[in-house]
Amino acid sequence: ATVSQPYCPHCQRFLPDRYIEGTCPYCNSLGARGDQCDECNKPLNPVELIDPHCRLCDTTPEFRDSEHFFLKLSAFQDSLSAWVKEQGQKSQWRPNVYNLTQRYLKEGLRDRAITRDINWGVSVPIDGFENKRIYVWFEAVIGYLSAAKEWAKTSGDEEKWRSFWQDKEAKVYNFIGKDNIPFHTLIWPAMLMGYDDLNLPYDVPANEFLTIEGRKLSTSRNWAVWLPDYLSRYDPDPLRYFLSINMPETGDTD
Repeated sequence: ATVSQPYCPHCQRFLPDRYIEGTCPYCNSLGARGDQCDECNKPLNPVELIDPHCRLCDTTPEFRDSEHFFLKLSAFQDSLSAWVKEQGQKSQWRPNVYNLTQRYLKEGLRDRAITRDINWGVSVPIDGFENKRIYVWFEAVIGYLSAAKEWAKTSGDEEKWRSFWQDKEAKVYNFIGKDNIPFHTLIWPAMLMGYDDLNLPYDVPANEFLTIEGRKLSTSRNWAVWLPDYLSRYDPDPLRYFLSINMPETGDTD
C-alpha cells in the first residue's frame, strides 16, 4: 500500500519510528515517537503526531508517499478477541496485560506497516523493494521461532523445534515490559495464527515501568543506571536485592 511518511528535507531521509517525535494525539504527552507513545503505550503512526520534528536536526518534516507492506492485523480481530478472552478466563495473565490488550481490541485493530525506509536491518526479499527494510518489531518476535529452528538445525535434528512449538503440552512464556505488550499479545499471536498450527503464548508476564526521578528508564534516551558504571563502584548483590523488592509488578516504581 502507498502511505504518507515523514521526510526530513534537511537530512534528506525518511523518518521512521524513533527518528521522529511529537506530541501524542491521545494523551498529549511530549516526546511521543513515530511508532508508540511511552506514556499511554498507544501504538502510533507518524502522521498522527502533533507538531512532529526530526530527532536528528529538529526540522519539521514534510510528508511524502512511500510504498510499504502491511500485516493485515484487522483480519485477525475476531480470532484474537476469542483467544484473549480465553486467556482471561484461565486467569494466568496479569490484569495489566489483559486489560491493555482488551483496550486495543475494543478500539479495533488497525493494519500495521511491516517495512521501513531505512538503509540498515533485514532486507525485504522481494524484487523492486531492495531499499526497504523489515520493521524491527515484526522481525524481532520471529526470532523466537527462527532461533528454535536454528537450534534444531545445529543439533542435527531439523524437526526438533516442533517439540516446543507444536506440542500442546509445551507452554511459551514471554517476560517483557509493559510497552511491549501489544507486540506479544496481538501482533506476534496474529503472525503465529497466520503461520497456523503453532503454540500461542501461554503467558505474557509484563512488568510496569521502573523509573528514575519519575521518568521511565530508557536506554535510547540515555536515562538509565548503566551497569558498568554501577559495578565499577559497588557490589552487584545490593542492586539485585533492591530490584527484587522494588520490582514494578503491579505498578510503576521509582
